[in-house]
Amino acid sequence: MGAQTDPPDPRFAAALLDEPTRRGARLLAERTGAARHDVLVVLGSGLASALDGADGWGSPAATLALSDLPGVLAPVADGHVDELRSYERDGARVLVALGRTHLYEGVEPARVTALARIAAAAGAGRAVLANANGCLRDWGLGDVMAITDHVNLSGSSPLTGPLFCDPTGTWDAGLARVLDGVCQRSGTYAILRGPEYQTRAETRILAALGVDCVGMSTVMEALTLHALGVRVAGMSVVSDLSFADSPTDPTAVVEAATAAGATVRTGVEAVIAS
Repeated sequence: MGAQTDPPDPRFAAALLDEPTRRGARLLAERTGAARHDVLVVLGSGLASALDGADGWGSPAATLALSDLPGVLAPVADGHVDELRSYERDGARVLVALGRTHLYEGVEPARVTALARIAAAAGAGRAVLANANGCLRDWGLGDVMAITDHVNLSGSSPLTGPLFCDPTGTWDAGLARVLDGVCQRSGTYAILRGPEYQTRAETRILAALGVDCVGMSTVMEALTLHALGVRVAGMSVVSDLSFADSPTDPTAVVEAATAAGATVRTGVEAVIAS
């Protein structure tokens, strides 16, 4: 079932796993009948149905609303659903969120990362975070990029005070290698706060900096999980071509992400089995 996860640094556990978070982990155990969960999966824009009807998944062992958990908000963005599922898969107990909360909703990072913190408190040692992106390269719509690094341009952090975290290992190299055999691409993801998409000048600057894809999510959760000792894998679906002449269509973003659901599902399965 993969490498043993190191225990979280007690400084980060003390800062991030507060009483509401631990209460959420206890509530999760009560509602799902599982004393712990091994893997967290977060499915972003257009990916909520990626596991539906797939071989080996079937019906979840338990289902609840994300917003039932302390500190977790109901997702409001298109293509996101207020639902959390608990599956039994390959000997692991897997939490699957069908949506997430974003900084652009006007909330603090603590709200964005509430589910990630609860999952870590519930025992998760691995996480797969999926999203939709604007692509800065000459790639195709529906391509899926394994995230190997990120650039945080959101102006936010899930940590506060003199609590210094080294982010260089946020995206687990071993899990990224697992995804290499599944995803069409690999590269660097940048987060902007949003909700506006980037300008043409910003697009040129980001591409020149070595960014491959850009979006408005995922990095806050990834940094939080990394600080708590969780191995993180990321998949980002090319759902908009940032250098295209036509304006970005949010509906088309969701549709492109949905079409890549099979690749994302295969990636999730590969990480669970690793």
